[in-house]
Amino acid sequence: MLIMLGGIQIGVLAACVVLFVPMGMAGYHLSRNRMLFFGGALFITLAVGVHLTPYFPSVSDFVSSVKSVVVYDNREDSCINLVNEVVWDVKPRVISSKGDGTVDYDKIWDWSRNGKAKGCDFEKLGRGDVKDLLNGSWIVVAGDSQARLTVQSLLSLILDEKRMAMIMGDLYKKHSDYEIVVDEIGMKLDFVWAPYVVNLTSLMMGFKKNRTYPDVLVMGAGLWHMLHVNNASDYDFALENLRSSVVSLLPFSSELDMDGPVTGSVSVRSPHLFWLGMPILINGMLNTEEKREKMNDEMWHAYDSVLHNSRLLRRYGGPLLLLDIQSLSWNCGPRCTIDGMHYDGAVYEAAVHILLNALLIETHQKLGSL
Repeated sequence: MLIMLGGIQIGVLAACVVLFVPMGMAGYHLSRNRMLFFGGALFITLAVGVHLTPYFPSVSDFVSSVKSVVVYDNREDSCINLVNEVVWDVKPRVISSKGDGTVDYDKIWDWSRNGKAKGCDFEKLGRGDVKDLLNGSWIVVAGDSQARLTVQSLLSLILDEKRMAMIMGDLYKKHSDYEIVVDEIGMKLDFVWAPYVVNLTSLMMGFKKNRTYPDVLVMGAGLWHMLHVNNASDYDFALENLRSSVVSLLPFSSELDMDGPVTGSVSVRSPHLFWLGMPILINGMLNTEEKREKMNDEMWHAYDSVLHNSRLLRRYGGPLLLLDIQSLSWNCGPRCTIDGMHYDGAVYEAAVHILLNALLIETHQKLGSL
């Protein structure tokens, strides 16, 4: 290697002597006549350019590379990192005419219109836009009751009230899977009951074994582990295994796996990957003594810290974009939950719209082009 580098250096030096010494001498003689001098300078410049061009990327390649970087920075790095920037306006609303003081709350949310998020033009999608965006898609949502609530919110944007009423019984069969095909747009949606991270890992391995992959994959787990295992270190180990299984089935796995390339990756279009975060738990509202004891603030923060350190989320170098239920539930507040764990439908509606806007960004689409 060293001998090769020495030969290249000598060759470059010789080329410079052969090229520039005669040109310098010619320039000296031509400098006596101004017109000849400028003509000679132009000739020398063109000659140097011709000789050095093979050693540099083409102008078109350079422009293309710069263009791709600009597009990526604008769409992927900037706006997609701000897609969870949601603000809430929770207002009391008297709903009883009997004068007993019964109060409900209007939960109104929207994206922040200040700072960097202002230029991202996030929007709540109407039914027609959602159908166009998800037309022909296979969507898989896997997890616990938080994931099931997310499925309900997504289907509510696609189906009318009559059909939603018809499917609610099947959707909420306890601890069961659910699937539906929306024939008019050719969309299939699967909900997979997967309350533990190990269930999600098994799901990933099933995709890899069958070589079939959804277009959109939303998953999340942690609450059941916190209640029934109650060990953040074990949760950390489970997330590490999940990350390895997710990375192994992606076409760009070697770029994501910082511990070394992963074998067995497949040449298929990567699914859009989302992680459904855990909600804020309001300990005093939890409905059993076991939950209040085990799912305390200290344990919740331990589990949250493990997730952030797992390199599973995109913001920390991982493959999954966070749907930040933590932030949504925190800002909606205790008036948005009756049991300190499951929140009002507005929280999961916001999560679904965040997902849809992220899909618009990742697929480089705008509402007007759907």
